[in-house]
Amino acid sequence: MLKSTPKFAALACLITATFLWGSSFIALKLAFRSFDPMFVIFARMFIASLIFLIFIKKFIEAPWRRVDIPAVLFMAFCEPCLYFIFEAKAIQNTTASQAGMICAMLPLMVAVAAAALLGERLTIRTAAGFLLAIAGAALLSIGAEVSEHAPNPLLGNFYEFMAMLCATGYVITLKRLSARYSPLVMTGIQAFAGALFFFPFLLLPGSTLPVNPPIDDTLAVLYLGSFVTVGAYGLYNVGVSMVPAAQATAFINLIPVFTLILGWLILGESFAAIQYLASALVLLGVILSQRGAASKTAEPLPAAELH
Repeated sequence: MLKSTPKFAALACLITATFLWGSSFIALKLAFRSFDPMFVIFARMFIASLIFLIFIKKFIEAPWRRVDIPAVLFMAFCEPCLYFIFEAKAIQNTTASQAGMICAMLPLMVAVAAAALLGERLTIRTAAGFLLAIAGAALLSIGAEVSEHAPNPLLGNFYEFMAMLCATGYVITLKRLSARYSPLVMTGIQAFAGALFFFPFLLLPGSTLPVNPPIDDTLAVLYLGSFVTVGAYGLYNVGVSMVPAAQATAFINLIPVFTLILGWLILGESFAAIQYLASALVLLGVILSQRGAASKTAEPLPAAELH
């Protein structure tokens, strides 16, 4: 029973994190109605940074090594910096459900990278679970329609794919760094780096600051900065520090399911019959991939070997 407790804690962290990430697509749609996308991204990073100031002593006392600095900078550059630029462009051009569907491609991308760089092995059952989950995630968006909220779905989906490439670099680097640094420190670094990176965007010509925005859209920005940026990344970083990287990213397949459910509840989007089946396939694929995952977590390689 005691041996299963860490496993249960990791699964709980990963499921909650993916739920919060699924809700972020809805929150972004709401926030972009009144705010400039670059302001929304900066605001969520700034809010998260303010929260992490509570734990500033943890950052000062962290066992920082000079050799790890390039890896830390690379991780933060991948996500949130480049990741949020691509995601903002994606949300402006495609629907929340289609963007969520593209997220389902991340586990396979990370699985390949983890096998090549971290020495993690995958069984046939794990691979089958990934394929099943991705098939289900693809079905989720079959009924998606182009609307004024999705003027260019193809371009938007391409931007989301680029975001997933950045996320792959983030996950692999995080897995290596998690052997020496706590999830709290790694999550805080992302927030501080994101706030610094996106602040200059507010000074560019064409950037506009909000004037008397609706309360709903304002709350969406606050939610993104606190529950999503701090909560989701913190929980995910805890989970990825306890299980193999490829196994942790299998849960990304749940994002389209949560996005569709919340889109129905909050935005009034309707479900097609095939989407219920697709959601079941995603859940089944995640469960299958967990049962087939490698039982031993490969030791992270030295961060000095990162490129």
